[in-house]
Amino acid sequence: MKTIFLKVALLFILATSQFTVAQQIKGTVYESSEEEPKPLPGVNIYWKGTQAGTVSDENGHFSIEISKQTHDLVFSFVGFSNDTLHLHHSNEPLNHIMSDQRTLEEVEVTTRARTNFVSRMSNVNATTITSGELMRAACCNLSESFETSASVDVSYSDAVTGAKQIEMLGLAGIYTQMMSENIPNLRGLATSFGLAYVPGSWMESIQISKGTSSVLNGYESISGQINVEYKKPYESERFFLNLYQNHAGRSEVNFNAKVAVSEKLQTMLLGHYSRQQTEHDNNNDGFLDDPLYTQYNFFNRWDYNQPNFEFQFGIKAMKEERRGGQLVFDPEKPRDISNGYGVEILTDRYESFLKTGFIFKRPATSLGIQNQVIYHDMQSFFGLKNYDARQFSYYGNALFQSYIDNTQHMYTTGVSLLYDKYDEQLNDSLFGRVERVPGAFFQYTYSDGHKLNIIAGIRADYHNTFDLFYTPRVNIRYSFNEHTIMRASAGKGYRSANALADNTSLLASSRRIVYRETPQMEEAWNFGVNLSKFVDIANRELSINIDLYRTDFINQVVVDRDTDINRIVIYNLDGRSFSNSAQVEANYELLQGLDVTAAFRVNDVKMTYDDKLLEKPLVNKYKSLLSLSYKPGLGRWQFDLTGQFNGQSRLPSTVSTPEQIMGEERSPSYTILNGQITRYFRKWNIYLGGENLTNYKQKDPILAAHDPFGNAFDSSVIWGPIAGIKVYVGLRYTFE
Repeated sequence: MKTIFLKVALLFILATSQFTVAQQIKGTVYESSEEEPKPLPGVNIYWKGTQAGTVSDENGHFSIEISKQTHDLVFSFVGFSNDTLHLHHSNEPLNHIMSDQRTLEEVEVTTRARTNFVSRMSNVNATTITSGELMRAACCNLSESFETSASVDVSYSDAVTGAKQIEMLGLAGIYTQMMSENIPNLRGLATSFGLAYVPGSWMESIQISKGTSSVLNGYESISGQINVEYKKPYESERFFLNLYQNHAGRSEVNFNAKVAVSEKLQTMLLGHYSRQQTEHDNNNDGFLDDPLYTQYNFFNRWDYNQPNFEFQFGIKAMKEERRGGQLVFDPEKPRDISNGYGVEILTDRYESFLKTGFIFKRPATSLGIQNQVIYHDMQSFFGLKNYDARQFSYYGNALFQSYIDNTQHMYTTGVSLLYDKYDEQLNDSLFGRVERVPGAFFQYTYSDGHKLNIIAGIRADYHNTFDLFYTPRVNIRYSFNEHTIMRASAGKGYRSANALADNTSLLASSRRIVYRETPQMEEAWNFGVNLSKFVDIANRELSINIDLYRTDFINQVVVDRDTDINRIVIYNLDGRSFSNSAQVEANYELLQGLDVTAAFRVNDVKMTYDDKLLEKPLVNKYKSLLSLSYKPGLGRWQFDLTGQFNGQSRLPSTVSTPEQIMGEERSPSYTILNGQITRYFRKWNIYLGGENLTNYKQKDPILAAHDPFGNAFDSSVIWGPIAGIKVYVGLRYTFE
């Protein structure tokens, strides 16, 4: 593998050196003005009869390699007639003024904007979920934002705490780097419940990137990245209110409001209150189907902008009380067997970030600095087990961006620092550690302005426990034509495992957690190819995306639930562990106003457990999705319906349990159906919807629920929905 990588790196260096020494024509494009010509950005500049071209930057500057096929250089921009210049080689800068402005006749174009799409111009395989897509469902928090996404799966991690986990490319969410506005977040103690800490109405958009991505944001991405963009004062509505209520007793209030302190400084306050205090036990196992909880969440941000300097500052505070377990459990009484099995998780979380940006006079040159501080405190118990933990984290990142020779050859370099301090206590056992990881990185980006884009980066990080390690990554985008685009990626990812925090759901069982050895740094290669095809059918565009990805682990922390029914054994990988994921997705406006998304995915995920290569448990082999969204006529109504078919998955072994509670070897296949109707008015809209309309539920989600303090009790073998159908209603009010 190292030999292949060195050969690829050598070929890449030789190729880029050819680009660097190639003869160029440089210049500036202007538009005519009564006073003096003004630089014109975004002008398409290309050699006539070829696909070789570039685009002028924000200052009108451009650089293009001399063509051996033609001497005719074309300048094209909306609102101007095309200009064609006949050129020969010259070392003099070329300054061109576009003066023949066209007067366009008024044309009305009616179309429905895509709310879930893969950008044609993106160098990585990234899907953007906009706020419009989020409104197609109740979307109360981040964990409920992927119902219409074919790339991300969300499921309960156990049957008593309400914690949810994501899955991408067949791998658990711990291998997907979670970010908030390009700053790593929801790490460590937030892994199990962090998806519920991000209210849906706060989000402006979500970007889902598959495979290896940029080295600029750290080394932790293995299967991909999920980046949340929050609403910002300069771009959001003046006031927004969202009210939600479902028939099971869950209530929510969300709002955001902004104030312009001055022309350059604005602030914004976002608030969230959520509560579930109605008890339900529809499967009659004596346990609450949904935990009771109350959450308060606030976010205040400040944005300052001027031409050469900007900063963003924010502070968040979240408090949550979560209780679950048996209906007979009384939290006011002593915790013992006679009081029943109870679960309580009390969380206080505080975050603060500061981002500053400096823009230099040199075009496309800037300096950005990111800082983030997090304090997370969790006090919890699971039956007779106590688990208390605290985390203090700091993240700093400084990035300098500029170009070499011309803007076809961009680079970003910088340094980073990651600091984590954990104090954990499980019953009488103490687990404390400090991780300090300074790092440096360099990323080179090449673009010919039309067909080929290459992003190649490497970073070096020094971990105070695991020493020095390197993270190489490369992303290539090639456009065969405007209808066919291919993306390829390859690279490494690392992760320092948090065995307890990553597997909090396993505490809700009678199994003992046993460390066979000290967990080492997780390390994996990821390779992927994406093909995007756009086809015009009946004056509408059909987009097809085909993904093929493979992840190979060099080391992985194995959480073994198969070897011993009474224990969960944790050890380092000794053998093979891999994930293969293939997906095809199609999007098309079948009728005017009717958008259709269809997708099908196959996962092949295996890991070595005590010298046996087995299928990883609780990972669906197949999944398909069909999503319909209809917004007819004047757009006053919207109808959304999404169906998800989930294939079988292997279940952890229960061979040693009593026969009356012994589980199956594989889960059955099942289908989930969600729907919503929205009625739009001028400043507000109301919505009525249902989740799990087929009312499908996992039978007996808790093993040995009748004996929660016995050896066979386990609430973590969850492969399907726990609760049945849920009907909800809501209101959104917007004041611009």
